[in-house]
Amino acid sequence: MSSPGAVAFQVGPVVIRWYGILMALSIVVALWIAHRQAKREGLPADDIITVGQWAILAGLVGARLYEVVFNWDYYGQYPSKILAVWEGGLAIHGGLIVGPLVGAWLAWKWGVPVLRGLDVTAPAFALGQAIGRWGNFFNEEAFGRPTDLAWKLYISPPHRPPGYQQYEYFHPTFLYESLWDLGMFAALVLWLRPRLRAQPGALFFVYIGLYSIGRFAIEAIRLDSFWLGPFRVAQLASLLGVLVAIVGLVWTRRRAAAVAHAA
Repeated sequence: MSSPGAVAFQVGPVVIRWYGILMALSIVVALWIAHRQAKREGLPADDIITVGQWAILAGLVGARLYEVVFNWDYYGQYPSKILAVWEGGLAIHGGLIVGPLVGAWLAWKWGVPVLRGLDVTAPAFALGQAIGRWGNFFNEEAFGRPTDLAWKLYISPPHRPPGYQQYEYFHPTFLYESLWDLGMFAALVLWLRPRLRAQPGALFFVYIGLYSIGRFAIEAIRLDSFWLGPFRVAQLASLLGVLVAIVGLVWTRRRAAAVAHAA
């Protein structure tokens, strides 16, 4: 069952929640990083950011739809909560499916470099995800199985799932994913970008693959997974993400080789 989300502050009747603040911060930081990199590479930075803004909006819609569809037992009973995104409940896989597809289509339609634009935004997405995950901390959600490890996370009784009321400390899986995303950002920017510069689109597909690998592993210990029969939906989506990454990398490599040969 969803919770209203932790309140940061209130101004009159307006309630500002931590989840909303961190989501907004993650978007602003991601767009700023992408804009700077696009300018460095001599790309139409303003056009790429315009496409990115629409892609982010589409991604948020996709993330919410994914959450609602796979959590319909709750939202079917409380339809007024479907639009309450400030309370949490954005499934990143839905965003990763819809956002890049809409962004690539708009870039193609408006004459913006599609593959190089995706490469510019991929590290920015990773950093944005690292920031946004902290909204789960304030909402006491997206945590894993009970644990006694030194970095265990205390979860208050109202947020403990059924069958786990006797436990106080759980794996901070939101933190694991945030650190993985931060590590991805560093690897993409410092190590992979210089090596993949001659292969447009490759950096984006590496991002998809790396995120999918990390999420598959982390999902195994989460307690709030959506299930499709005996399978965790997020792990199935992660396997699909790895497949997309492999196919995309093969395609971009062959495309780069063909362009180099033609030149």
